[in-house]
Amino acid sequence: MNLALLTPARRNVLQRRIRVIVAITITWNVIEAVVALIAGGVASSAALVGFGLDSIVEVLSAAAIAWQFAAPDPEGREKTALRVIAISFFALAAYVSVDAALSLTGIREPEHSIAGIILAAVSLSVMPFLSLLERRTGRELGSASAIADSKQTLICSYLSVALLVGLLLNSLLGWAWADSVAALAIAFVAVREGIEAWRGDTCCTTPVAVLTGENSPDSCKDPCCDSK
Repeated sequence: MNLALLTPARRNVLQRRIRVIVAITITWNVIEAVVALIAGGVASSAALVGFGLDSIVEVLSAAAIAWQFAAPDPEGREKTALRVIAISFFALAAYVSVDAALSLTGIREPEHSIAGIILAAVSLSVMPFLSLLERRTGRELGSASAIADSKQTLICSYLSVALLVGLLLNSLLGWAWADSVAALAIAFVAVREGIEAWRGDTCCTTPVAVLTGENSPDSCKDPCCDSK
């Protein structure tokens, strides 16, 4: 969408919607983190503990967006918000990679957890919806940071799938390594998205075009776009 066509009233509506989405995301992830960390401790499950820590990363990312859109001029805070989101992606990838390596080498093995299975299933039904809503709003608003945060939320959905499959396979078949393999793939995606978020504030006059691919390379006059 052409950002010049947005009326001030519509822009205000979209900014309020972003704040509501972020508030819901933060609230859910706080609950998710508490439940996952407690259940992970009880079951000695590194996967559940990792999922809880990921929820904390989600809160950090969402808080960065809330901070950005609390300002009268959110665009002025976008660079900092993007940096925070990018770093949270990298931190998530680092933790998941180490945790997966420890599980694959047999140092840690997730145990059976009904609470973890329920949590992962509920998260999988909630997070994709929040991610889609924030992504659509961010695209219309032209906010690279909102779209980057929506990708962070989507990563949480992927982790929910990995956790759910891992816990089910471990409970039913005793395959403790299953969630570790999926986690390594998620770590790769997290690194890629972190790099995009880090670059998103500098390439092209509208960073959202870089993150969504909605603009062709010919529309970008910034030399850094040619290096991507």
